[in-house]
Amino acid sequence: MNSLQHSYASRREHILLPLADRLETHLKDLFHGFPRIDRIVVRAKSIERFLAKAMKQENSKLKYDDPLNQIQDQIGARIVTFYRSDVECVRKEIGKYFSYIESKEIVPETEREFGYEGRHFILVVPPDIEDEKTSKDDSIEFFELQIKTLFQHAWSEAEHDLGYKPKCTLTTEQKRRLAFTAAQAWGADWMFDELHRQTTN
Repeated sequence: MNSLQHSYASRREHILLPLADRLETHLKDLFHGFPRIDRIVVRAKSIERFLAKAMKQENSKLKYDDPLNQIQDQIGARIVTFYRSDVECVRKEIGKYFSYIESKEIVPETEREFGYEGRHFILVVPPDIEDEKTSKDDSIEFFELQIKTLFQHAWSEAEHDLGYKPKCTLTTEQKRRLAFTAAQAWGADWMFDELHRQTTN
């Protein structure tokens, strides 16, 4: 663990943080003037979250046997749009400039559930923002991109803070309240998108 922590901390400081800055600038340049984008942010995964992911288990064994090379979201980008219909517009624009490794839409498992929603992608880091001084062995090939609406972003940030506190387990009643807020956010998201389309068509 100490060896992995040291290796990732060094990579984060010397490779990931500078790359995140360049990627954020690159995305902001690509989407300059693009309508109804609230924010574009790119971050290097924190040491704590990287180690927690590296220690995940499946079938009683570690999920990753080479986490430094297998974990693909060491760099995470997020584009937050105003409305649901804007998500697809951003996705199409992303497709013009980036190569896809993975694309998925995350929604609750059944139509009776409310919870986390968002579009997630694993994309190839474009060659023009790579650091020529970085060796091939140390270079980062992929990054994760999330596209969310304002309501999806706000709810997921609050839910993550409340639901994943290490010393706090939510009660059944508290989990129901959290699900209730997800339903409200979902309804508001659809309502604002509908109003937007009605007033612009």
